[in-house]
Amino acid sequence: MIPGEVTRCAVRAGSYHDSVVLMQLQRSLAALPGVLDAGVVMATPANFEVLAAGGLDVDVKAGPDDLLVAVRAESEEAAAEALSRVDALLRVRGASAGAAGEHRPRSLATALKQLPEARWVLISVPGRYAADVAQEALDRGRNVFLYSDNVPLDREAALKRQAREKGLLVMGPDCGTAVIQGVGLGFANRVRRGSIGLVGASGTGLQAVMSEIHAFDAGISQAIGTGGRDLSHDVGGITAVQALDLLGRDPETRVIVLISKPPAPEVSARLLALARSTGKPVVVQFLGASLPGRQLGNLYFAATLSEAAETAVELEKRWRAEPDDLSRRGGFLRGLFSGGTLAYEALLGLSAMLSPIYSNLSSRSEARGGHAILDLGADEFTVGRLHPMIDQDLRLRRLRQEAADPEVGLILLDVVLGEGAHADPAGELAPVIAQIREPRDLDVVAIVIGTEDDPQDLAVQMETLEAAGARVFRTVTDAVAWISERLATTVEPEGTAVPLETIQDPLAAVNIGLESFHASLLAQGAAAVQVDWRPPAGGDERLAGILARMKR
Repeated sequence: MIPGEVTRCAVRAGSYHDSVVLMQLQRSLAALPGVLDAGVVMATPANFEVLAAGGLDVDVKAGPDDLLVAVRAESEEAAAEALSRVDALLRVRGASAGAAGEHRPRSLATALKQLPEARWVLISVPGRYAADVAQEALDRGRNVFLYSDNVPLDREAALKRQAREKGLLVMGPDCGTAVIQGVGLGFANRVRRGSIGLVGASGTGLQAVMSEIHAFDAGISQAIGTGGRDLSHDVGGITAVQALDLLGRDPETRVIVLISKPPAPEVSARLLALARSTGKPVVVQFLGASLPGRQLGNLYFAATLSEAAETAVELEKRWRAEPDDLSRRGGFLRGLFSGGTLAYEALLGLSAMLSPIYSNLSSRSEARGGHAILDLGADEFTVGRLHPMIDQDLRLRRLRQEAADPEVGLILLDVVLGEGAHADPAGELAPVIAQIREPRDLDVVAIVIGTEDDPQDLAVQMETLEAAGARVFRTVTDAVAWISERLATTVEPEGTAVPLETIQDPLAAVNIGLESFHASLLAQGAAAVQVDWRPPAGGDERLAGILARMKR
């Protein structure tokens, strides 16, 4: 600290204000004569560290529900004058927030009496209180936009399970963006109405895609945020599944875009199966995940957010629903490959729709039952025997073994031609394929790799396999697309379906927390009520727990 400078602080015990008010107060103090810097925070341990890192190191007793004001000034007089202005400045902020004689209820119950048509409650209070506020909103039959973060993962999962049973949505925690009936929630952009619906675990990802769709002169029907942890194993994609189902039933939505970081494998498979079941074109952009192909039926995979937006706009212009004449069947997949790279490409592609898939190519080693893809050319299978591209004995044995399993519905093979390979692989495989298919019409899919100049004769190889009843493809991508449609099952969301009125009625909401969200709702023409929220029992957690137990 420069000689002559002083740092002083003041504490307002149990004085809660949202972060926007704190930011405005901090700027007002910093602008006062003689003040070099100011910090206005709730007195959490993390905020003490932030102040210290910025040169506002203070030694004072205060708790997380106390308002802490620190100033660094040129003199004692300037510091004292700044701190003396705190209460007056807070009153000015409070007066402007409640301007025009607006009555602000102190509780959600009172707010809902004031605005009974409100289907939504926006929550942006500190994380340690947010779950309880969300719980009250669900108990009162309202959908939740939960901007708050730092909500325990188990509470998130419990809230979403309860919402699912009630036919309600919980967007969040840490949900920054949504658009419902043309009204942006949180940090949404002003975009035109249209027929492209968005589901996103990434708030900024939603903003990027909706902004680009707007730039392409198209529009948004709805944009539903889920929160970043929704697609984890622990939460299971509850909100994303509800959102996909809702947009699938929404007559105003013609195309759906699904945006997320890579979900847990079992969640990804469930989401994509449900997306396929909607019958609408769904553009999928799992940031950083390997693409299973460019298209699987009505699913379109995009490598970037920009590509997702552009693809959605093109589909919205030209797509029309067509009947799907591909009959589906159950059963597990067994892939028996001679080429490791082909096996790995198939594993990546099919993992998007079928999960889990066991493989000796990944950490999911082979297990009894379930889907499996094996590279029979791996070291563990070639000790003491020739590579399966030359000697097919092991694969023929395994082909009969897998076909004898009544739970297996489809067997996938690669047939690789060329110099040095088996002289007639199809001629050796075909009799076994015909034999195993006869009792129960088992699906056998063969990917044939080669050229018309190979010594095995590509055309003869393909004709031989087809005559035995195998379905033949020239690429892994085409085989994956067909198998995904063949084995994918129709998914029905659990719980009670979210009513279409949730996204069809004019938006009305109760806002609890950041006053800027309330102002934004009003500016967009939505009906909204701001709750004058304070931490229960003045932030005394012990007393708050007692009060909560008394209400039960």
